[in-house]
Amino acid sequence: MTTILIVESNPASGIAAAPEFVDALQLIDPSVKTRTVHPYDAEVTEADLEGIDGAIFTGSGVDWSTDAPEAAPLRAVMERVFDAGVPSYGSCNGMQLAASVLGGSVGASPNGREDGLALDIRLTDAGRAHPFLAGRDDGYAVPCVHRDEVQRLPEGAVLLSGNAHSPVQAFAYEQGRIRFWGVQYHPEITPVGIAEIFERLGTGTEAVRADYRAAETDAGAARRLGAAPGDFVPLTRLTEIRNWLTSLAG
Repeated sequence: MTTILIVESNPASGIAAAPEFVDALQLIDPSVKTRTVHPYDAEVTEADLEGIDGAIFTGSGVDWSTDAPEAAPLRAVMERVFDAGVPSYGSCNGMQLAASVLGGSVGASPNGREDGLALDIRLTDAGRAHPFLAGRDDGYAVPCVHRDEVQRLPEGAVLLSGNAHSPVQAFAYEQGRIRFWGVQYHPEITPVGIAEIFERLGTGTEAVRADYRAAETDAGAARRLGAAPGDFVPLTRLTEIRNWLTSLAG
C-alpha cells in the first residue's frame, strides 16, 4: 500500500491546497493513503515522515517567495525529505521551493501573473523522453495560478517543458539521493476549481468562469479557453501526478 505525505504550503489562515491532492490521488488510485502536515502551523516530526513512499509539496497563496525568510519552515521540511531519499513532487510553489532549496532562483515573472491555464506548453527533448511527462504532446494546457516562476534552474536540474509565459514549466532533479519532479502548473485543480479561484480573486468575466465550469464536458468551452477538449479529461489533466505515482512502484 502506497502512503503519500502531503506538505500543505499554506498557513491555516489561508486557502488549503492539500485537499485537492487528496482528491486527485484518490481518483488515480483509491488504495493510496495520505498524511498531511502543516509546517507553517506545527512542527513536522520524525513520526510524520516514517513509512512514507513519496512526498508532495503543494502550491501556495502566500505573499512571500520560496527563498524569503518566511518560507523557512517549508524549506526545512523539503531538506529533510531530500536527506531521507524520499521521492518528491512539487506543484507551483512546490516546484519553486525545490529550485530555492537546490540552489536555483525564483522571482516574480516579468510577464505578470499566469492565471487560469498555462497554454501551449512545449516539451524539451529531455521532456519527450522523461517518464514524468509520458502522454504529453507539444501544445498541452493545464490549470495554473501563479505570480512567481523559476528564473534559474539548480545545477543538475533537467528542463522538461516551458511556454511563452514561463520558460520553466516542468523540471526534474535526480542527483544522489534526491529525486524531485515538479511542475509550475496545477494538474490537481479542476476547471471548476479555477472558476472558484477567479470568483474569489474577482478576476475573469462571468462568461469565462462559465466556460471553466463547463470545460470538462463541453468541447466548445474548452476551445474558447484556448485548450483542446482532451486537456480537461480528468486522468489526462492529472498526467504528471499519475506518472509520478506510478514511478514510486518502480
